[in-house]
Amino acid sequence: MARWQPDARGRLEAAALELFRERGFEETTVADIATRAGLDKRTFYRLFGDKREALFSGSGRLEEILVKAVAETDAAPFEAVVAAFRRVAEDLFADRLELVRMRHSIIASSPELQERELRKTGALAAAVTVALRANGLDESTAILATESGATVFRVAYARWIAPDSDATLADLIDEVAAELRTVTSAPRER
Repeated sequence: MARWQPDARGRLEAAALELFRERGFEETTVADIATRAGLDKRTFYRLFGDKREALFSGSGRLEEILVKAVAETDAAPFEAVVAAFRRVAEDLFADRLELVRMRHSIIASSPELQERELRKTGALAAAVTVALRANGLDESTAILATESGATVFRVAYARWIAPDSDATLADLIDEVAAELRTVTSAPRER
C-alpha cells in the first residue's frame, strides 16, 4: 500500500457510510472501513478518533460556517441565526440530499449515534450562543435566539429528508421561520 494516497479522509468517510448502510454501525469495524477505502487502520486513526467520527467529521465545518455567519451580521438575533442556518444549507447541504438521508438513517438505527448527534447539536448551539454573546447580546436573548433558530433548522431538516420532499433545505428554512414568526405573533383565537 502506498504511503500517501490522495483524499484519504474523503475515501474513509465514503467507505464508512457505505459499510454502515450495508452492515450496520455496530457490525462495521475500523479495519473494514480502512480496507474498503484501500488504506490501513493506522491511517484511519491518524484522521479519526473512532468510527463515529467518520460519520460526524463535518461538524467542525458546520460550526465554522454558523459562527462566522452570526458574527458577520447585524440582523436581529433570531434573523441572524436563521440566516446562519440558511448559509449552512446552501454551503454544505445543497445537492447532498441522498447522502444526508443515508447518514440520517444510519444515525437513527443506533442509540449510540443518536446520543452523539445530540451532543454535537448541543455543541453547535453553544457555539452560536457564544457568537451572539460576542455581538453584545445578553445570555437569555442569545440562548432564546439560538434555540429558536435551531428549532427552525430541525423542523426544516426533517421536512427536507422526508421521502416525498422536493424543496431545497434553504427554502424550507425560510418556510419554517415564517411559520414560527406567525405562531409567535398571531393573536390567540377563542
